[in-house]
Amino acid sequence: MARRAVAVVAVVVAGVLLAAGCTGGAAEELKVGGAFGARPTIVFPAAKPGAGLRVDEPTKGGGEPLAAGDVAIVQYTAHVWDGAANRLVDSSFTRGTPAAFPVGELLPGLERALRGRRVGSRVTAAIPPEYAFGAAPPRGVRAGEELFYVVDILGAHHRDATVGAGAGTLAGVRIGGGPRPSLTVPRSAPPQEFTAGVLSRGDGPPAQAGQLVVTQYAGAVWRGGRVFDATWAGGGPKAFKLGDGGVIKGWDKALTGVPAGSRVAMVVPPAYGYGPAGRPEWGIEGSDTLVFVVDLLAAY
Repeated sequence: MARRAVAVVAVVVAGVLLAAGCTGGAAEELKVGGAFGARPTIVFPAAKPGAGLRVDEPTKGGGEPLAAGDVAIVQYTAHVWDGAANRLVDSSFTRGTPAAFPVGELLPGLERALRGRRVGSRVTAAIPPEYAFGAAPPRGVRAGEELFYVVDILGAHHRDATVGAGAGTLAGVRIGGGPRPSLTVPRSAPPQEFTAGVLSRGDGPPAQAGQLVVTQYAGAVWRGGRVFDATWAGGGPKAFKLGDGGVIKGWDKALTGVPAGSRVAMVVPPAYGYGPAGRPEWGIEGSDTLVFVVDLLAAY
């Protein structure tokens, strides 16, 4: 509606120089500066970029390396590098929170740039079209344009990340213990009120509205007890922003103020879930009460 937290190494970044081919003289230099985790300063040369994919690592971190299936939490900026306006096309800084990059599902150039890099690293990548969007780019990028990324790797959350906790109960729902908790819903009528409980309290910072939270979770429909979604079985952690409508109201209410590293259970009536419309594609009707168990792995 998640991962193992990894410490972030804060480093002041020295300038990075990427040669940009130009005719009739020495190569001009692209310069990147600024502190790790902060909006970078980028000075583009007047020349267009050279050929091929070019990757640099001006800051080398000491955390865990990124692998396929991980969710990387990053701060990044992406520009078109055309030797003229070099316009900004995307940035985590404009949204106010870091971004979640699913390793294994990124642009080919970003995959090559980030796979194996360690948490705490700043990576730069000049990505030609054949390693980016090719002939069918999204709105804001034209076919044939080269991209330039600056990516600071804040954290890495693995596919099988879990809080781990003992068994518990909430409003008659039994939540199994261990790394992949089960949900056993009673056959009785669901409660009318929203309810939530912390089954295992972590020692990380409390999640706040406006933050990006990284989670593993399972969700079931009270009617029949059917599990309709589970990250542990469906590809790994998911990240969401709290308090901006990105998750259902029940999640905002249950997770805000809870320390990272906690396991939380909640019973969510329709008013705090998907409302009268339900989610037909998941078999959720407008009158359905939902049940969740959530591992709150980290908050950024």
